[in-house]
Amino acid sequence: MYIAKNLNTNELGHLTIGGIDSLQLAEQYGTPLYVMDEDLLRENCRAFKGSIDKYYGGRGLVTYASKAFCCKAVCKIAAQEGLGLDVVSAGELYTALQAGFPMQRVFFHGNNKTPVELRQALENGVGYIVVDNLDELRLLGTMAQAAGKVQDILFRIKPGIDAHTHDFIRTGQIDSKFGLALENGEAEEAVREALAMPGVRLVGLHCHIGSQIFDIAPFELAAQVMLDFIAKIGSELGAEIEILDLGGGFGIQYTSADHPSSYDEYMRRVSSVIAARCAQLGIDTPFVVIEPGRSIAGPAGITLYTVGSVKHIEGVRTYVSVDGGMTDNPRYALYQASYDVLAAGKAAQPRTETVTVAGKCCESGDLIQENTQIQPVQPGDVLAVLATGAYNYSMASNYNRIPRPAVVFVKDGQSRVAVRRESLEDLLQNDLD
Repeated sequence: MYIAKNLNTNELGHLTIGGIDSLQLAEQYGTPLYVMDEDLLRENCRAFKGSIDKYYGGRGLVTYASKAFCCKAVCKIAAQEGLGLDVVSAGELYTALQAGFPMQRVFFHGNNKTPVELRQALENGVGYIVVDNLDELRLLGTMAQAAGKVQDILFRIKPGIDAHTHDFIRTGQIDSKFGLALENGEAEEAVREALAMPGVRLVGLHCHIGSQIFDIAPFELAAQVMLDFIAKIGSELGAEIEILDLGGGFGIQYTSADHPSSYDEYMRRVSSVIAARCAQLGIDTPFVVIEPGRSIAGPAGITLYTVGSVKHIEGVRTYVSVDGGMTDNPRYALYQASYDVLAAGKAAQPRTETVTVAGKCCESGDLIQENTQIQPVQPGDVLAVLATGAYNYSMASNYNRIPRPAVVFVKDGQSRVAVRRESLEDLLQNDLD
């Protein structure tokens, strides 16, 4: 049975996280409940920062990808651990501002930033805007010039790498809504236009080849492709690219079937490729940025649910229905994401039952896992779904007018609410009579 390194069982056989009995958390705060282990969040931040410092000698930056899990508490942790921040919307940027995150370490991404969002970034001194397309470049250039500013930018480049992952989360190939392609010359056209444009200063290139990737080779290949383009810009256009942002997408262990490489191994191999390629091309090693989001937040979180009913359909399956579902974790409904599930009060016991864990939404597809092994359960038991720290709270919705769960941080045997549970009144706050 796979149990993440930050989880344990106590003398009662109950699942614990951050030194606290998960049943105690469920009783104190209610369910559904997101629980985040602050120690593991910080440990993961330090592991990435330590390895980038080790292999790039202080010429690198880890930027936490807000889209994985964003709230003021996690922004403050990222700031305290010396990370940068990747934001993709006005809401994520506003959260960072309210958390007091240093704007010079913020990278603003997105394929369709609105004029309002660009103005927000300019007015608040965002360090870098990652430009996705020519329309955005021209709009930003006009706005920056009108504001009397010169904005540092990176271009998002499609390096043409197939990351061998799910089609819905492959973003490095030419057929993607994100970025500028190398194959058809549009990336070079954008660089030429930016170099001649007042209001912006081209300082870097960015790429992102996908998500939940276990193989390091696609990252190595992407680095080579990007460095070749940097060398071409230098030799043909006489411009130095100072920053290479290699994105993120590092896979995590959701179940025992997943075998991610260590952060250090990724950094070692990619840094070796970068050093060798730069020497071969005769260019300076750029300042390297990486954007781990899922791999920092994902393993640190679990979600607790209360079982409402157990429905045996003879010869078909057994449904275990819980008080959450696709509103707090839509990833199974979207792309059949795998998770480990266990009965939190029986975590030390063998998982002998094959069940389908169903949510409470009015949708047949509202499932959390199908044909998964858990301990025998009955109504009132608490289920724990592991490795839900990323893309759960951040993708949650109010479908069926279901309030979003609370987020509780645990550390050293203590717990605190980082995001309060939505109330029924919250659901109506924007309604007009």
